[in-house]
Amino acid sequence: ISEAIDFARYYAHCAEALAEVRNATFTPDRVVLVTPPWNFPLAIPAGGTFAALAAGAGVIHKPSKPTPHCSMEILEALWDAGVPRELLRGVYPAERSVGRTLVSHEGIDRVILTGSSETAAMFSSWRPGLQINGETSGKNAIIVTPSADRDLAVADLIQSAFGHAGQKCSAASLGILVGTVYESERFLRQLVDAAKSMIVDWPTNLRATMGPLTELPSDKLERALTTLEPGEKWLVEPRQLDDTGRLWSPGIRADVKPESFFHLTEVFGPVLGLMRADTLEEAIELQNATDFGLTGGIHSLDVAEVRQWADQVRVGNAYVNRGITGAIVQRQSFGGWKKSSVGLGSKAGGPNYVMLMGKWSDAVTRPVEVGVATGSGAVDAFLGAVSHGEHALSADDLAWLTTAAVDDAAAWSEEFGTPRDLSGLQSEANIFRYRPAEVVLRVSADARAVEVARALVAASRAGATVQIIADPAVSADVTSVLTAAGQLGFSFSVLDDDTFTAQLHLGALDDDASARVRFVGAVPSATRETLAGRPEVALLDDEVTASGRVELRLWLKEQAFAMTLHRFGNPAPAFHALATELKG
Repeated sequence: ISEAIDFARYYAHCAEALAEVRNATFTPDRVVLVTPPWNFPLAIPAGGTFAALAAGAGVIHKPSKPTPHCSMEILEALWDAGVPRELLRGVYPAERSVGRTLVSHEGIDRVILTGSSETAAMFSSWRPGLQINGETSGKNAIIVTPSADRDLAVADLIQSAFGHAGQKCSAASLGILVGTVYESERFLRQLVDAAKSMIVDWPTNLRATMGPLTELPSDKLERALTTLEPGEKWLVEPRQLDDTGRLWSPGIRADVKPESFFHLTEVFGPVLGLMRADTLEEAIELQNATDFGLTGGIHSLDVAEVRQWADQVRVGNAYVNRGITGAIVQRQSFGGWKKSSVGLGSKAGGPNYVMLMGKWSDAVTRPVEVGVATGSGAVDAFLGAVSHGEHALSADDLAWLTTAAVDDAAAWSEEFGTPRDLSGLQSEANIFRYRPAEVVLRVSADARAVEVARALVAASRAGATVQIIADPAVSADVTSVLTAAGQLGFSFSVLDDDTFTAQLHLGALDDDASARVRFVGAVPSATRETLAGRPEVALLDDEVTASGRVELRLWLKEQAFAMTLHRFGNPAPAFHALATELKG
């Protein structure tokens, strides 16, 4: 309930900020389909609905099958507040046929999904090219190093794994124990005792500390609850506690092997797997090895270890010396990387989420003078290179491009370039920061030279890792711009549409099981159809604008970093110093 209220207030302010964006104009979607999950039956349904309405879109809200009454409470509250019923509709019963009809309908501009990766793939296959923004699966791990407070690590590992019966997408499914931690009989005994001491029962028992599954176990969860993989053993074997099939005691399996079923598969239930790593480097590799990148944590009192982990972990929500569940609007905005996200990946409860609910078009009103310094020597050199020669940009294009580069510098200073902690807590750092993304820049045959140049300027400002792949039929003007991209440290290759699409489909261009592709020029319909079953490939064909606030989002990933700054209520100066360092 608190989170739903936070979403309403925060997204209202975000919607007002849309009008303040320089050099671009926002046009909201016509109709957004919101398809929430059951595991946060008020907050998540409210968040997607509020964001779309705040942006100016109409909403069709299709609740999850187990929680229609919760969704109806949200809709009733909005109708009572004055939202017209013609603008906001609920759909129930929520059978798959109804969902397919809605998802496939041309009147739906966007789908807001929170659910499994498989559901995202199904939606995408029903309608190639559909805009889907989704928070999807996670396979989340907590690393425990020998320098950890092991008592605290046990408590946080148990709560993160078994709170809500492991039915949070952010739940800890793996504990990666480094070196002597895995060999510690005391640590494992504490972990076992903590799991066995949980009171598992239906909510009518007010002493219960873990409740039932909301639905019968899926095939993957049933396998995790009942079957060990080769080399594994039970430290705590799960037991079915009644005839419903939904009440299970927690399970802990040890000796989970790298690349095994339980290492890589989200099971969404009360099972914790333990893995051994000899070093922190190996532990981070195991944590990053899954296709998902939703949440992750580390328990260590060694600042150097935490600094290394902070630099290398590949998750959207990172937690230090605390549990890895429980995101809070603005303070710990929520959303993952890799297959844990569909679309651009702007975080729910973060500053860019409402910006997703429509289209941005270019609206430069005051071009700057050509030759104005942009704050980047590489960008200035690039602008100089594209202003001379047989295929130089026109004076108007150069003025527009320079305006974009100057606005990038301003947006970098105002929003993207400096991590910040708006919570201001002394006990916990909550740092929101942007990390450079890995992006494929696809230059289509009909791309305009100035728009290609603009994308390159944004990529350079963001520090993104970029593969530039051009269609062989691009114009001579575009080729000239791509050649000048060497001033920015970029090179390019050439592939026809069929080969490019085939390589994307096979994953040859992916990084960590996902790909972000920025198209300049048209996206072939065959490309959309071929990739319809791979929603983790984000095809970003947004209009190219001169707005740094709009364009730089496409070249960056968002990360929420939460870190405990005290020990038993006493300030931890070394971690306060690390928080200051991470904020730049």
